[in-house]
Amino acid sequence: MQDKPVTLAAITGAHGVAGEVRLKLFGEGVEALKGHRAFGICGREGQLTLKKVRDDGKGGAIARFAEIADRGAAEKMRGTALTVPRSSLPPLAEGEYYHADLIGLSAVSDNGEALGTVIAVENFGAQDIVEIERPGVDGKRGKRFMVPMNPDAVLEWDAEKLVVAQDFCDI
Repeated sequence: MQDKPVTLAAITGAHGVAGEVRLKLFGEGVEALKGHRAFGICGREGQLTLKKVRDDGKGGAIARFAEIADRGAAEKMRGTALTVPRSSLPPLAEGEYYHADLIGLSAVSDNGEALGTVIAVENFGAQDIVEIERPGVDGKRGKRFMVPMNPDAVLEWDAEKLVVAQDFCDI
């Protein structure tokens, strides 16, 4: 789990003509990016070297990478997710988690029933919600259900599994 890539931002487009890019941030703001100099490029070979980054005043950022020289190159990077190794992120306090740590975990009920696999962590404004996919049947994808990531619904989790209260397992 320590070397799993974690997405901190995504390039949403070019900014200006000199190769700067607009970023959508998934972490704790611009400061979370400043702690890293190189970013993996999700789905592509190589990496991007951060030269400078600044807040855009709208919840995102404007960045310059050494490998992006002009607007055309910046436009080609639209949609690219920027990742760092999980091991390069700061340690967490008790009860905290990175979304990447939860995705892929086996989900079980508090009575031991296998529920499926965590496939996503969403946040629609109030709190994080884990999406769990039940095992497929006859070659068809399993049903999915969502559980709020709070102590009433998710009783515990570790590197192996996520335990869900039975009351939240019925779909």
